[in-house]
Amino acid sequence: MIARARRSLRPAWLFYLFLLPVLLSADTLRIATYNLHNYLQADRVVEGHWRPDYPKPESEKRALRSTILSVRPHILLVQEIGEIEHLEELRADLAAGGLHFPHIAHMQSVEGERHMAVLSRRPFRWVIRHEDLSFKYFDQRLLVKRGLFELAVGYGSGAEDTLLLFALHLKSAYSSNPEDPKSAKRRLGEATACRDRIIARTKEAGHERYCIAGDFNDHPNSPVRHRFLRRGELQIGTAVEAIDERGEAWTHHFSKQRLYSTLDGFILSPAAQSLLVGGQGSVVDSLPGVTGSDHRLVYIDLLVPQ
Repeated sequence: MIARARRSLRPAWLFYLFLLPVLLSADTLRIATYNLHNYLQADRVVEGHWRPDYPKPESEKRALRSTILSVRPHILLVQEIGEIEHLEELRADLAAGGLHFPHIAHMQSVEGERHMAVLSRRPFRWVIRHEDLSFKYFDQRLLVKRGLFELAVGYGSGAEDTLLLFALHLKSAYSSNPEDPKSAKRRLGEATACRDRIIARTKEAGHERYCIAGDFNDHPNSPVRHRFLRRGELQIGTAVEAIDERGEAWTHHFSKQRLYSTLDGFILSPAAQSLLVGGQGSVVDSLPGVTGSDHRLVYIDLLVPQ
């Protein structure tokens, strides 16, 4: 009986002996996405008073930093940030809290004052700002309002050891077009244009490990989200489920309607899906995250070679 038990354990031991060198030579890469909710000069109500062209209150900035410092991501994708000066301010304040991001990149919106940016503890192999994406919208062609941010991060010594990050912030539900009252058609057009460019930059260029992340401004089962999962028979990626400590998945709170929605998140390519630690992502469940922004920070951990 003992001999048989020992023989039955051999496959498990052999498996872990084979896996051990892989685990020892791997490193955890934490990637986060966070809509900062008007981290810029803007007209706003502060403590019950209307303030035109006013900076984000310091109390809200502290709340944002508290959330970010609690997670300590290696790469932080942010939406709704202002000019490069606002990004530099955020970087300096995080550094004062002990979290240093030596590498940053900023992408201007083609219209409006809310931009995207990335802060990284790892160097970029390249940064591409896809500002030329357009789509047909009724009787005109429009540019994707905030474009598509492409960032390449190396995780090994070889040129093939590259993870592509595609950051986006799709059109919100606000609309001045009565034929598209919640901007659903415009948002879908943006998603399609971004999706097609991502395919060109990955599947058609031989890059298999990639991640699509940001504020999709639509729910997980929407046509907008599904644009990034599949095109015909081509599988593009798989949505990453992310929950907080209570098992709740919402990432945005619209206080006027008391509406909780899952607008932010990650999509991983089939090759990158195998790197996901724990099989899911995390939503930060903290009061500072709610008071500093109407969104919650979402992050994933990837196990990548050193």
